[in-house]
Amino acid sequence: MSSTDDESPLRGVAQSAEATATYLTDIQHVLMDIGRRLETLQHETRVHLRGTHVEGDRWKEAHLRALPVEAAMKKTLRDLKKAVDDLERVTFKRRAHQEKVNALPAIRKEKQLAKARKKNPTQIQAALQNSSESTQRVSAATGMGYGNPTSIHDMKRKSA
Repeated sequence: MSSTDDESPLRGVAQSAEATATYLTDIQHVLMDIGRRLETLQHETRVHLRGTHVEGDRWKEAHLRALPVEAAMKKTLRDLKKAVDDLERVTFKRRAHQEKVNALPAIRKEKQLAKARKKNPTQIQAALQNSSESTQRVSAATGMGYGNPTSIHDMKRKSA
């Protein structure tokens, strides 16, 4: 069995943002379960190693012998927690990528329209004027139109 046969089911997962999120969530749950078990193992190891005294030991020698093992376990747990956080980050980035790809045709269409406006401003301005005149007639007919100024920066300063 070659490595490409093993990876072919993941190809379908990689092509779908939802499937990727589900798969990574499953892996994240497994890693979190492993993390809980490692925390229990860390505690039990710490209790055992610090309680192991050899004849002739001074007060802190068992504790000092246990420190390298405890540090290695602590580093392993820290790396595991970072991996869990990174999996969550990957899931969000994958979903954001898919949303960006889905929005790309609309963005390209807008750019194409903007380019067309630059090349032929007279035709587009005429169409805009016709549509603005019709909206002005509608707003005047309904009595809902507002007058100038449209912004507080457009208002003239009046002294109190």
